[in-house]
Amino acid sequence: MTDATTAAASTTTVADRPWLDASLPVDERVQLLLDAMTVEEKAGLFFHTMIAIGDLDEANPVFGTPSAREFLEVKQMTHFNLLGAAPTGREIAAWQNALQRLAATTRLGIPVTLSTDPRHSFSENPGASILAGPFSQWPETLGLAATRDPELVERFADIARQEYTAVGLRVALHPQVDLATEPRWARQTATFGEDAELAGILGAAYIRGFQGASFGPGSVSTMTKHFPGGGPQKDGEDPHFPYGREQVYPGGEFELHLKPFQDALAAGTRQMMPYYGMPIGTEYEEVGFGFNRSVVTGLLRERFGFDGLVCTDWGLINDSEIFGQPFPARAWGVEDLSPAERMKKVLDAGADQFGGEDCPELLLELVAFGSITEDRLDVSARRILREKFELGLFEDPFVDEDAADQIVGQAKFRAAGEQAQRASITVLTNDGSLPFAKGLKLYVEGIDEEVAAAYGQIVGTPAEADLAVIRLQAPFDERATMFENFFHAGSLDFAEEVVAHVREVSSAVPTVVDVLADRPPILQPITDAAAAVTVNWGASGAALLDVLSGVAPSTGALPFDLPRSMAAVEASRPDVPFDTSDPLFRFGHGLRL
Repeated sequence: MTDATTAAASTTTVADRPWLDASLPVDERVQLLLDAMTVEEKAGLFFHTMIAIGDLDEANPVFGTPSAREFLEVKQMTHFNLLGAAPTGREIAAWQNALQRLAATTRLGIPVTLSTDPRHSFSENPGASILAGPFSQWPETLGLAATRDPELVERFADIARQEYTAVGLRVALHPQVDLATEPRWARQTATFGEDAELAGILGAAYIRGFQGASFGPGSVSTMTKHFPGGGPQKDGEDPHFPYGREQVYPGGEFELHLKPFQDALAAGTRQMMPYYGMPIGTEYEEVGFGFNRSVVTGLLRERFGFDGLVCTDWGLINDSEIFGQPFPARAWGVEDLSPAERMKKVLDAGADQFGGEDCPELLLELVAFGSITEDRLDVSARRILREKFELGLFEDPFVDEDAADQIVGQAKFRAAGEQAQRASITVLTNDGSLPFAKGLKLYVEGIDEEVAAAYGQIVGTPAEADLAVIRLQAPFDERATMFENFFHAGSLDFAEEVVAHVREVSSAVPTVVDVLADRPPILQPITDAAAAVTVNWGASGAALLDVLSGVAPSTGALPFDLPRSMAAVEASRPDVPFDTSDPLFRFGHGLRL
């Protein structure tokens, strides 16, 4: 950033920009700014898309997005979803400050609001989550649910809030309070599981931790998703893709899926994201929820009284290219509409922002043709600007770059995350092999041998060992494209060769099998062979071995049922919790060692 840019950013006065007067009520400040805005500047507020750390004058080559300078100066956008991990907190903070200095040089100096998908755990999906990188590392949300501990969840969210605000991240595109009632669904790892009451309690704790005792400059605004509940997916397929567009309710449980959202609203969540899916066979219009006036206005705004910001899920308007592959807009039920018609339908539904889109020129066309009035723009612009003011971004959009590295990933935060990893690990079966005594001969797969060496003598074959520990990933079907394969879907049965390998090792030595259960796997072939079986939702090798050796207590409990067979899964109703016949393990199961 040039000295001239920095100087320009620091010479603004209240006389020039009266909305900067912090002594005025927020609503008055919003109106002063709104009165000063052109229609082009208002239109820019409606777009909330991806951005990546890098040179402010260079486009993002992965997602084909414009440069930060074009976003701010040409498109007049000020809301961005930060993609990708960074080596240090300082790097994120320095880039954020440069972005805010650039924003300060625009005509009105509206500060940028940066959001992020979850970035505190072990999974990486460019459509859903980011590896922890420099941040403290915790189990996935399902793992937090396995602790059954609202205080732990609120403590996690408070720590995440401190790490986010240290680098300038002010909107969490989470929590995800959908109910995991369809065992095959790809998105359940970021939910609180299958039980509506537990999801509501823990979701509210999560929101309190991120937003603080009162909403203000130290808060991170939570965008709760995916209203009105994204779990009941037909055949468990995800509506990121055309084959997963339908949500079905054969058990008539639409209302049950609303409960965690009601708890989130009671906890004060500031923003809401409707899902891609379209409801089939209900009283609601059969179009994707982001286009759905009967849901966004009728249900969320009128029935529940929500006047916060509603942002659509990403990519409802325009087709896109991801990792070199074309993907259609998630315009389910309105595929035949033009992008402009889709945009109008979203606004008519009652939403305020278009997630993953950067086409304010299309909105300006709608205004120019009289399809959308400027008064309608003002309704949403007030909500959007109010959030910026209440977050304190107009007073101070910058962060302390020196402090960022001291706060992000600090030792006590990492220790709390590691403790949560241990607390979430759930022991399903044990023939007496656990806890194991330190110092015995260990054969391990899926655990770094240097880590395992602290717990025993590492040997090269099962035949040499006193105990084997094997870590597996819950099964999923390979799909045609890279992006699809980030969303684990399809069969929950382990491949025959995986089961055969477990049996082979187990025949040579007592074997513990630990499974990363991002979906509820069919474990009976594994439990029949292994001496003990555990599941995790993001835990280091050391955290697992601490529990297996008794250094840490086993306290985790299943956040969902584990089905006995794929036949039982296929026969279950996607909207009904605990609906698979004769599950192998019930919700809440977890042995103590």
